[in-house]
Amino acid sequence: MAIVRYREEDIPELTQADIDRLNALSQLPDEKIDFSDIPPLTEQFWQNAVRGQFYRPKKSQVSVRIDNDILAWLKKDGKGYQTRLNQILRQAMNQSLNAVS
Repeated sequence: MAIVRYREEDIPELTQADIDRLNALSQLPDEKIDFSDIPPLTEQFWQNAVRGQFYRPKKSQVSVRIDNDILAWLKKDGKGYQTRLNQILRQAMNQSLNAVS
């Protein structure tokens, strides 16, 4: 089986046959679905699972004023200072959200 990749704007329209097949599948009861080619998920699998591993939030380009000493501290390790700043802000946001709940 070959993998076919499309850009969003190039995704072909569904045909009536496609729609009929999807509707038939959506009506299929769970007990009629063949899961034999899917291994069961064990506790060991979940121990190694990582939440949000493939999550990539959308980015916004902004202009922000930062004290010179803070900017120098962020840049001292070289490239990637904007990513480090984002990580610091995300950690602060998560701590704030966890403190509320």
